[in-house]
Formats: sequence, structure tokens, C-alpha cells
Amino acid sequence: MSSLLSNYMQKEQQLKQLQDELDRLENDERLKAELEFKTKLEALMKEFDKSANDVIELLNPKPGAAPKAAAPSAGTRRKRKLKIYKHPQTGEVVETRGGNQKTLKAWKDEFGAETVESWLVRTED
Repeated sequence: MSSLLSNYMQKEQQLKQLQDELDRLENDERLKAELEFKTKLEALMKEFDKSANDVIELLNPKPGAAPKAAAPSAGTRRKRKLKIYKHPQTGEVVETRGGNQKTLKAWKDEFGAETVESWLVRTED
């Protein structure tokens, strides 16, 4: 057989398998319930002129979030202080603004967090 014909027959078989899967899904009661919910929700959103984002925001508001118009700097937070650590034996210096720095974490695993915190040389803004 030519490769074109064999490719066609392979695609035809895949299509049949996909159609069988689709038929099984269409008869699944869970899918029917989800499709019904989606249809009703879309109708309700249209009736009240709401977008998906409006619904998400309504159902899952961010705690402590002020209305968008009242918070011009929403989404910004204060910059963390720069902490500078120096390993007393090797002299290696680590500068970080967070506790998730690779070398710092390795030191804490090896020597303990309290010991590593004692290696803090200085803190800067």
C-alpha cells in the first residue's frame, strides 16, 4: 500500500476511535449536568450583562481588596529588605531579599536556620 493510503486508513481508524469516545461522553450524565449548568450560567451572565471575570471576582474576591477605582496602586507591595549573610568558615557572601535563595537554603539545611541567621552581616532597604 502507498504511504498516502496507509496514512488515510490510520486517520480513519483514529477518527472512529475519537467518535466512539465522543459518543460515550455525550451519554455521560455528569457531562450532561455540566453542559446544562454552563448553558444556564451563560444565559444568566447575559441577562445581567456580566463577564466570566465578573463572576469569578464575585465568587472569589481577594481578601482585603479595595474596589479597583479606590486603589490606584493595587497589586504593589513594599520591597523586602536586602539581607547580607557571610559564611564564617568559607567567607562566602549571600545577598537576598527573600528566604528562598538556593545557597541560603542549603546552609540552613546543613547548619540550621538559627545558626545561619546569626551569620547575618547587615540589612539594607
